[in-house]
Amino acid sequence: MKEIHVKRLPCVLAEAKQVSKIMDEAFIAFIPIDIVNWPDYPYCPKVEFRIAHTGESILLNYRVKEASVRAVAPSDQGRVWEDSCCEFFVRPEDENEYYNFECNCAGTLLLNYGKKGDRHHAPKEVLSGIKRWSSLGREPFDERFGEISWELSLIIPVSSLFNHNFKELSGRAFRANFYKCGDLLQTPHFLSWSPIDLPEPCFHCPDFFGRLVFE
Repeated sequence: MKEIHVKRLPCVLAEAKQVSKIMDEAFIAFIPIDIVNWPDYPYCPKVEFRIAHTGESILLNYRVKEASVRAVAPSDQGRVWEDSCCEFFVRPEDENEYYNFECNCAGTLLLNYGKKGDRHHAPKEVLSGIKRWSSLGREPFDERFGEISWELSLIIPVSSLFNHNFKELSGRAFRANFYKCGDLLQTPHFLSWSPIDLPEPCFHCPDFFGRLVFE
């Protein structure tokens, strides 16, 4: 099983744009999302992420280089997985139900909780509390062709795990996976950090999550 030791950073960030700089200063390394689980979808754009925490928030930073980008979903809780989308699925280590944080390249977010096939939308106040920054801006746009590099950062308060009452991340262990997809891009793809052994593309598979240990 893959495992990440999630470093605690002694900082308070006002904006998600600061995440990359803070991680650079703390020497947080990038980790590739490069597993092609399904041969019918062989395209593998260059995708990497890094993760840290402040005790009260999870910090995520993604870097992507791909053949085209798309950000059509008009608002939160839309069909962001059809766009250029980076995803973080996570559950407490001893539980089966999980959260899915799915964010397209314009910072539009989908967040649900529950079991596969029985998902519950995050409240609006939870979504509004998650800070996001994208190098491509925050406005929707149709697919743009030609190789493009972009970056996405998120500050996810622990309260975003809205079905739990966690106050602190330090010392906790979670199971998780990180994904990159683009279902309606010119070249659809379905990449993961932790491998998935299923016959068809599916990210809602907590049995294949890796492990996160929060410092």
